[in-house]
Amino acid sequence: MSIATIVGFLAAMGLFLSAIVTATDDYAIFISLSSFVMVAGGTLAAAFISYEPRYVILSFKVMIKIFMSPGMGRGVLKAEVGRIIKWAYAVQKNGIPALEQEAKKSVKNDKFLKFGVEMVISGYSGDEVREIMNNTIETSFGRNTVLVDIIKKMGAAAPAFGMIGTLVGLIIMLGSMGGDPSTLGAGLAVALCTTLYGVIFSQIIFLPSATKILQREQIIRFRNYLVAEGLVLLADKKSPRFIQDKMNSFLDPAIHFNIDKMKK
Repeated sequence: MSIATIVGFLAAMGLFLSAIVTATDDYAIFISLSSFVMVAGGTLAAAFISYEPRYVILSFKVMIKIFMSPGMGRGVLKAEVGRIIKWAYAVQKNGIPALEQEAKKSVKNDKFLKFGVEMVISGYSGDEVREIMNNTIETSFGRNTVLVDIIKKMGAAAPAFGMIGTLVGLIIMLGSMGGDPSTLGAGLAVALCTTLYGVIFSQIIFLPSATKILQREQIIRFRNYLVAEGLVLLADKKSPRFIQDKMNSFLDPAIHFNIDKMKK
C-alpha cells in the first residue's frame, strides 16, 4: 500500500469535512443526490464521448492502483546496475552465450528486459539494441500515458458539469421566485453543491491521480532507459567498470553502485 497516497487522500477529505463540522450543524445541506448525479454522470458521459470505452474503464482501474506501493524505487535502480554488471562479468569470462543462462531467471516476469536480453544474445550491435529499445520505451510510455490524458480530461470536465448543475439550479430557483421567498436560500445551497462536488472530484480525485500515474510512468521510463543503456554496453562487450561508470551517470550520486563492494 502507498501510505503517502492514502494519508494525503484522507487528510484532504478530513480537512473538507472538518470545515463543514466546525461551520454548521446542518450537515444535510451538503448532501445532494441530484448534484452528485449531475457531476459524476456528466463527467463519465464526457469521457465516454471523447475516448473509447475500453480506455475509460482502464483509467479507473489505474486510478485504484495509485493506492498500491510503486514498483520502482531508488533501491531498484541501484540493483539494476548491479545486475547488469554481474552479467558483464559473465560475458567477459565466457562470452555472450553466458548471458542466456545468467539472465534466464531474472527476465522471467519482465518483458522489457527479456526482449532486450534476447537481442543481445542474438548478436545485435549496441547501436541496433539502442535504437530498438528506445523505440520500445517511448511507444510504451505513449500508450500508458493515454490513460493520464483521460483522467485529466475528467478532472477538467467535473468542475464544468458542477457549474452546469449550478446554473440549472439557479434557473429553477429564479423560476420559482414568485412563490415562498424563504425557499430561495435552500434552493441556492443545493445549486451550489454541484460546483462544490465538481471541484472535489477534480482537485482531490482526478487531477492528483493523473499526476501520480504520470510520475510513476516517468520513473518506469527512466528505469527502462537505464537498463537499455546497460544492455547496449553488454552488446558492445564493454568492461564491467565502464558499464558501472556509464550507468551510474544516470543516477543520483547517493545511490551510485560501487563495483568494488560487489560480491562476486
